[in-house]
Amino acid sequence: MSKQELHSWLRLTSVPGIGPERQRQLLAAFGLPEQVFAAKRSALAEIIGNKLADQLLAHDAEVFIARAQAWIAEPGNHILTLADQAFPQSLLQTADPPCLIYAKGNIALLNRPAIALVGSRNATAQGNGNAEAFARALSQAGLTVISGLALGIDAAAHRGALGGSGSTVAVIGTGADRIYPASNADLARQIAESGVVISEFALGTPAAAYNFPRRNRLISGLSRGVLVVEAAVGSGSLITARMALEQGRDVFAIPGSIHSPLAKGCHQLIKQGAKLVESAQDVLEELRWDSSAPRLAGPATTQELPDETSRLLSLIGFDPVDPDTLSERAGLTADSLFAMLTVLELEGHVERLPGGRLQRIQ
Repeated sequence: MSKQELHSWLRLTSVPGIGPERQRQLLAAFGLPEQVFAAKRSALAEIIGNKLADQLLAHDAEVFIARAQAWIAEPGNHILTLADQAFPQSLLQTADPPCLIYAKGNIALLNRPAIALVGSRNATAQGNGNAEAFARALSQAGLTVISGLALGIDAAAHRGALGGSGSTVAVIGTGADRIYPASNADLARQIAESGVVISEFALGTPAAAYNFPRRNRLISGLSRGVLVVEAAVGSGSLITARMALEQGRDVFAIPGSIHSPLAKGCHQLIKQGAKLVESAQDVLEELRWDSSAPRLAGPATTQELPDETSRLLSLIGFDPVDPDTLSERAGLTADSLFAMLTVLELEGHVERLPGGRLQRIQ
């Protein structure tokens, strides 16, 4: 794409009040952006109305365009438009593709088979572990893992996927020159080096609540299916799942404890027809992916526990339990119970939940 052609795409996508839907209407009516700007005002007004036609023709986008052109001059940075062969073809099959995407990293990943993996920002240790393990296995099987670079499940999915051949795509809800949350800045750099970070939002766009549902439709649109690991009822992950269904994608969910608020969203999806999965192999089989792909690895082996501590672990079970109930089950004094729980926490076998309850992880 020539510099002048990119200039026209950037100008079209920078006009306030003219979002992706109206941009596509103009392109459908007139062709490429250069032809949009060459059209008569009266013809433009027939498509977008008088006010927006005037705004389109009067808008000064030079500062916006200069910033974007300086950004793509940096190594690894790209701007892809609907006219580019490298534009994600899966997004062209959706009802609301962006006209322009900012990308940092390996853009070839955007047209490879992918699976989205999403979930709670406030995930449990078990949820994060599941996300990382599933993502690693799916990436090792050759699928690219898509997620949203949020805290919790998203970050765990990206970390797991970076270890496999499929790598990962982070779809963000800010400009591509900003990272939110800031605590994931190092992870974002790793993704830009081995995967790709993308955004449809203009450079400099800050984090805003209304950006993330738009981001979510890209996460699902880029993928063959969406796997929800942990999600409360009302979670943004359920929005992604709903969008996936609207786009004709598969939806998968990992079940959890009936007592966990973070399992209720997954259980709701399963009741509504999402596929219950217990391993990465379940996902691969549903997608009819290579059946020789590796199965989800089990938990890492740890130092053998003393018999009494091992017995306590079996008594904890996988549902949350309070220390008093556990002490009664095990017939242990508070001091003995505390000592054994400390060992189990250090070994990564249990985690403490809000309210002082405990839950087995492995």
